[in-house]
Amino acid sequence: MLALGGDGIGPEILEQGLRVARHQARHAGIDLQVEHGLLHGASWDVHGSFCTHEVLQKARRSDALLVGAVGGPKWDNIGVPGGAECQDGLMYLRYHLQTYLGLRPSRARVPLMHRSPLRRDIVDGADVLILREMCGGAMFASERGQRQINGLRQGYDLTAYDEGEVTRFAHGGFQLAAQRRGRLVSCDKSNVMESYKLWRDVVSDVARDYPDVEFENMFADNCAYQLMMRPGDFDVVIGCNQLGDVLSDLTAVYAGSLGMLPSASLSANPDQGQVFGMYESTAGSAPDIVGQGIANPVGTILSVGMMFTYSFGLPRIEQRIEAAVDAVLTQGVMTPDLGGAANTVEMTDAILEMLEA
Repeated sequence: MLALGGDGIGPEILEQGLRVARHQARHAGIDLQVEHGLLHGASWDVHGSFCTHEVLQKARRSDALLVGAVGGPKWDNIGVPGGAECQDGLMYLRYHLQTYLGLRPSRARVPLMHRSPLRRDIVDGADVLILREMCGGAMFASERGQRQINGLRQGYDLTAYDEGEVTRFAHGGFQLAAQRRGRLVSCDKSNVMESYKLWRDVVSDVARDYPDVEFENMFADNCAYQLMMRPGDFDVVIGCNQLGDVLSDLTAVYAGSLGMLPSASLSANPDQGQVFGMYESTAGSAPDIVGQGIANPVGTILSVGMMFTYSFGLPRIEQRIEAAVDAVLTQGVMTPDLGGAANTVEMTDAILEMLEA
């Protein structure tokens, strides 16, 4: 596997994720080989590129990629030649590796329900998988820029999807829903935008191949509202790159902190067996707490669990990691973002001790 610490707290939480990955690999009898590299700002400062060709080639030779976090004010708006993917190391890897199926789960955990802004009776039982299309749409607009119109600056991005992109993504969503509780909602803005009219038509066609999955189309604004009002009614929600990005952060309120959320970006649908994936916490680089030792490593550790399921074909290890995290939280061991006093290493130590037990 390839490990890329990235920026901010990225290297700190990556280190803890690797501790858990190596621990579980030893117990499973897996020879886990780890290569390291630089990404985004860390790469820019050394190579003048957000992602080098060498790192891309290492990723292509790997079974999985574990990322800490990327980004920070120092590297915002640098602007380099090339498409949208050249402006961000993570987007560069997603685009060239075609890790289009973005899994972003969020669930309410009993010890953390007091951290959610939602009432306990609303959030109790919430367990939602947001699926974000990762390689198309507004994030990878083929036409974008700024221009002068009537003396005023105008910024524009061409949001476009083709039928093939939506079809492969929708099949992945229905396959995952069939493995969970059998419900899928597709969110769009087909009432006002042509790209979303295509999106709705294609997803509705794919739905016919999965008669056992309960399916519904929703406008994105209503979907966001309903996710807050009745989260227990949702199972899998699929959306484009932009909407999936927004909804996955929104549903973090179920878990009580972005630091609790893992993610996976897969290069093939789950019916293909073990697939290459990129795994990372959704918490971000958090430059305000770099070096303080208080970053929450749980999102990265849970991402490691997803890696064992989807890229290594060992879902029982993900189940063990999930159970260990729940047990540690029940004991009251929490990082400051969760209202606790444990530091990054202490949180990981507690999870490793629970895995040993």
